[in-house]
Amino acid sequence: MSSQMVLYVGVGGVFVSIVLAVATLMSTGSGRSGVARALETIDTVYAPGSAALADEKLGDRLRPAAREISALGRVLTPQGAADRLQRWLDYAGNPAAWPPARVMETQGLGLLVVAFLGGALGFVFGFGVPAIVASVAAGAVLGFWAPFLVVYDLGERRQQQLRRELPDALDLLTLSVEAGLGFDAAVAQVAAAMPGALAREFARMLHEMQMGQRRAEALRALADRTKVTELKTIALALVQAGELGIPIAGVLREQARQMRVKRRQRAEETARKLPVKIIFPLILCLFPALFVVIIGPGAINIMESFSGR
Repeated sequence: MSSQMVLYVGVGGVFVSIVLAVATLMSTGSGRSGVARALETIDTVYAPGSAALADEKLGDRLRPAAREISALGRVLTPQGAADRLQRWLDYAGNPAAWPPARVMETQGLGLLVVAFLGGALGFVFGFGVPAIVASVAAGAVLGFWAPFLVVYDLGERRQQQLRRELPDALDLLTLSVEAGLGFDAAVAQVAAAMPGALAREFARMLHEMQMGQRRAEALRALADRTKVTELKTIALALVQAGELGIPIAGVLREQARQMRVKRRQRAEETARKLPVKIIFPLILCLFPALFVVIIGPGAINIMESFSGR
């Protein structure tokens, strides 16, 4: 066996070992945070259909190593980035599989693993020392910030789901209040009848009110946990209605009417954007094939005519 083959086998073995270590650490990371445990209780009691998948049982074999890696990610994370991470975890619904401690662990693991892979690939392909150093640095940056991108994507998807579910949930909430239910009972009805991200937020708000928090504070907390403008507007309108003594049914009816108008406007806006979005696939994919089919035979005939002369 040549020395180059031995090198390839060694690099492959190290890569497999790192992958196994990463999988073990991810499965034995920190347990659910207090927020995640509280949200799981809320899902079970108030909105059973909207509960997230339960996290697996956690072992203790590599817990010290996980803490060290989490400390590495925490030290290298700027304070502003840590605050933004917590805000986007709130936007994502504080998923049980992604507590802040586990995100820090993933950052540390990503930094070490991807940096090593970048250096190993540069060494295998015979790059020079500057190129290898650059690949290690790029891999470290990519592995360190990749968990933030994942959390950001989860938050964006969940906010879009909240925006889609809001009109129907608001209609049901309005009908429940107009039918004679109190606001708390109507919120519980929506949380039980419409499983999803918005039902989970309503269930959390209801739980906070039942734990002794004022309704206005719970509504403001709901507005802080989302970036959906419509939901913020509804929450603040309900707060003002409670402070001014305005009947909630009328406020909900007006907000539901506005939500239906906005939903129709968003659908019309999306339909108007479609022709612009379809231009680039047509130019890049369909037009070349059409040119080959239409102009191709004529071009071949022209070439044969000139070659015959």
